[in-house]
Amino acid sequence: MINTIKKILGIGQKINYTELVKQGAIILDVRSRSEFESGHIKGSINISVDTLGYNLSKLKDKNKTIITCCASGMRSASAKSILKTNGYINVNNGGGWSSLQQKIRQ
Repeated sequence: MINTIKKILGIGQKINYTELVKQGAIILDVRSRSEFESGHIKGSINISVDTLGYNLSKLKDKNKTIITCCASGMRSASAKSILKTNGYINVNNGGGWSSLQQKIRQ
């Protein structure tokens, strides 16, 4: 059970986010529009987790790497689950957008 929770939240995985972005990964910020407008990772796409199920057509290639992020990592974990359930293959929970931004800069 603990391993399942860790897997859903993306805890414990050694993921090189910088390399994923260099290889063309999509950064999907699932916060609200107002949160996104107050600050976000340059080049990220904003689709709130509440509307993600209705906007999957904006993420056409189900094989493309997607990194989800939000404020703390909870909504991005939900977004990862939604994407995986809908057939997206390579989805990573990047957690909070500001910490993900720091990981990408390293």
